[in-house]
Amino acid sequence: MIEPPANHAVSKTGMRETSAAATRRRLWDKTRRYAPLYLLFLPVLAYYLIFQYAPMTGVIIAFKKYNFLDGIFGSPWAGFSHFERFIMSGDFWIVFRNTLILAFYRTLFGFPAPILFALLLYEMRFARWRRFFQTVSYLPHFVSWVVVYALLYNFFSESGLINTLLKSSFGYTLPFLSSTDFFRTMFVGSAIWKEIGWNAIIFLAALTRVDPELYEAAAIDGANRWRRIWHISLPGIRSIISIMFILSIGSLMSVSFEQILVMINPQVASVAEVIDYYVYRVGLLDTGNYSYATAVGLFRSVIALLLVLIANALAKKIDEEGGIW
Repeated sequence: MIEPPANHAVSKTGMRETSAAATRRRLWDKTRRYAPLYLLFLPVLAYYLIFQYAPMTGVIIAFKKYNFLDGIFGSPWAGFSHFERFIMSGDFWIVFRNTLILAFYRTLFGFPAPILFALLLYEMRFARWRRFFQTVSYLPHFVSWVVVYALLYNFFSESGLINTLLKSSFGYTLPFLSSTDFFRTMFVGSAIWKEIGWNAIIFLAALTRVDPELYEAAAIDGANRWRRIWHISLPGIRSIISIMFILSIGSLMSVSFEQILVMINPQVASVAEVIDYYVYRVGLLDTGNYSYATAVGLFRSVIALLLVLIANALAKKIDEEGGIW
């Protein structure tokens, strides 16, 4: 058997070293070329590391009997006892059911609303009126929920405008803000009113990418406006709708904590208390049981992650370009 010369191994090693040096040099050249962009990205990276990833270490207390004296890492381990306590308690089914029902109603009525509103704005013939309605519709997004609830109170409270008109016309009033029969309607309706214009911006931007020649060809073939919307506009923004739906599923278990915080009262607590508010109540208001509250919050996050994975898988099956990843 003929052995390769000794300098052959040396040459291969030298080639590897030369290739590695060239790779490092190219990497350094690219880094130096895009250094200003990396510097611009540093504040964003620092924000997420400090305010998003660093606080995640506190999740450890969900598995511990946390107390201030021993700290996070010095407190004794509790395993999954906090999760078992939450699932076996009578509060679990109440807050879990309320969360799912409110999230279902918000998705059922709130998700299609900005899509329909964007289609209506896009089909308006006069650009001046289109800009006016778009501006007016997304202004409520910048108003806090405290102000929104103040408006609701002025309109729908016992002495509000709506009940004043009802009493003068029919002789009775309705408990819009203090009845379990009306809470879900008020919750979903106010959320749609506040966010419909802001959420429609994304779908309006997606509609501008649809080829105008498709509309012209459809009009020549005799398709009316509803046909053009159904066969051109909606398929043209299908991927955006899919992505936005997956993102909405990710926040399904949150159910707008700020909105619940300002709208909840003892009369509607049985249908209004969701998981986020329950965490706030047991962790800060009532007992200060931080480990238990953290375990409940972690449980909600895991459920939300599973829902995102399921929604993404379904979107990929319906449309290959529909998923996020």
